Amino acid sequence: MAQPQGQGHAHGAPATPAAPPAAQPGPRPRLPAPRDAYVYIGWPQDGQVISGTRFKVWFGTRNFGVAPAGVIKANTGHHHIIIDAPLPPLDQPIPNDRNHLHFGLGQTETMLDLSPGTHTLQLLMGDADHVPHDPPVMSKRITVTVRPGKPQAVAAGQAQ
Repeated sequence: MAQPQGQGHAHGAPATPAAPPAAQPGPRPRLPAPRDAYVYIGWPQDGQVISGTRFKVWFGTRNFGVAPAGVIKANTGHHHIIIDAPLPPLDQPIPNDRNHLHFGLGQTETMLDLSPGTHTLQLLMGDADHVPHDPPVMSKRITVTVRPGKPQAVAAGQAQ
């Protein structure tokens, strides 16, 4: 049974004003990154035409290290590939969905399955909590065209 308004708890004590809600901590400051840090997609290259819908993507960093999600270490983060989507808000955790793939174990390559057609790929490094650094460490956005069929042979020194 609901208590009448103005009544306290079951002992009949007068109601007391509710304490103000505890202040919620605001977002923590983004972790710093060196201004000369960058991340890149090593393969495929911008404009690449890829035969076969399953292909390897490898990525790297310069002046910045790779550490798994959950590990807080200066000048490190882990990769996220953004597929066919704009950059997410840079002051919030990177979404985890089919357009935002997380590599929280510190991976530096993956196999992608993309439908035939034109696609964009971009890397964005995230900190231990998947939040981009300040300044953000991100690659150039590249465009690839995926064609159905068997994977093509790749020249020595390139990965597929």
